[in-house]
Amino acid sequence: MDMFDDILTSYLEKTCDAEPALLKHINRETYVKETAPHMLSGHYQGRLLALLSKLVSPSKILEIGTFTGYATLCLAEGLAPAGEIHTIDNNAELEDRVRGYFDQSGIGDAIHYHLADAAVVIPQLTGPFDLVFIDADKKNNHLYYELALGRCRAGGLILIDNVLWKGKVVTDARDTQTQQIASLNEQLANDERVDKLILPVRDGLFVLRKR
Repeated sequence: MDMFDDILTSYLEKTCDAEPALLKHINRETYVKETAPHMLSGHYQGRLLALLSKLVSPSKILEIGTFTGYATLCLAEGLAPAGEIHTIDNNAELEDRVRGYFDQSGIGDAIHYHLADAAVVIPQLTGPFDLVFIDADKKNNHLYYELALGRCRAGGLILIDNVLWKGKVVTDARDTQTQQIASLNEQLANDERVDKLILPVRDGLFVLRKR
């Protein structure tokens, strides 16, 4: 199910803020060098992440799933003075390139890049977090959500990516990943601890505010 064709995507990108030069470079290199470049947030969703972060003005951000660091830098745009972002990934092969991007950003000192299991790292981090972005292995999203909620302040935002899963959540698809995502969506829809809605942006972004 193609929710956004190329013509509409192009229009959306033209009517939001321009993609910063470093992010454009990361975008291009990711599509040249990675086998799954679609995992990148991209221009339009990146501007959405940056805007949400600027609205929150977070002192502490938690990102689960770094990939090539594109979303990390988008989220970091809204950091309050002396703020910090912790981003977690387990792909050591990308480390040198991602650290290079962070160094070029001019805010590398504010970014703490953890190469480890998120389920191990998160309980060790000092919270509370004002903003959390979950975009990693989907089978563990239930776990990441509960860990994030416990570390998020009241009024803080939790964002979960890929919750529409190419539209498969509203089909009869029975593959494991679709069922896991649909199950989490149902759980979140009934979770009284948060205010929530899904934004139909790219592959679906769940926006949750801790009560």
